[in-house]
Amino acid sequence: MDPAAITADSFSFVNLFIRADWVVKGVMIGLILASLWSWTVIIEKTLRLTRLNREAGAFEDQVSTGRPLEDIAAEAGERPVAALPRMLQGALKEWRDARNRGAMSESQVAMLIQRIDRTLDTTIARESARVENGLGSLAIVATASPFVGLFGTVWGIMKAFQSIAVEKSTNLAVVAPSIAEALFATAIGLMAAIPAYIAYNKFSTDAGRYAGRLEGFADDLSTAIQRRLAERG
Repeated sequence: MDPAAITADSFSFVNLFIRADWVVKGVMIGLILASLWSWTVIIEKTLRLTRLNREAGAFEDQVSTGRPLEDIAAEAGERPVAALPRMLQGALKEWRDARNRGAMSESQVAMLIQRIDRTLDTTIARESARVENGLGSLAIVATASPFVGLFGTVWGIMKAFQSIAVEKSTNLAVVAPSIAEALFATAIGLMAAIPAYIAYNKFSTDAGRYAGRLEGFADDLSTAIQRRLAERG
């Protein structure tokens, strides 16, 4: 670029992108797409976790009213989407099947409790996997974006040194545009990585907290079933 033609507008984001080498430009495009994808995951996870916790809180409030668990399970419908109603219905189904078979020995009671625990654990595992789905992509963007941006920076600085050699001048006006383009790639890499890193840690914590909430409900439900078995015995 002619040093005389350089203005403040020459260093705008649009001009830096347009003037960039095709390799640096490809790095920028890839990082921008990665950032857009991570923000899509961030928005989806925020909405999903908010909805799941709201539904779990509402269902826990219903259970805590002391109403019969069968009535609460029936109100949830035949195929509830939320995890807690499915856990309740699964445990009550095992309980009804055992009750319909008549009196049970101690070993049969122990087997029933094991079946209920397995049913609840399976639901928790599946729900946890669904909640954590997409966190891997955030981890990839968070860890890889700075290195991809650094690659674009190194490539751009190499081009800047080539400009020095061709122009046979160390005038800053000659190499400044190329260096700015190179550093712009690193900036985009950090813009993609930082939100993804923060979101990954936050959602990992939120997913673990939600799984703990399901496990707590499962423990309370298993205790309630055991209490019924003890009263029946």
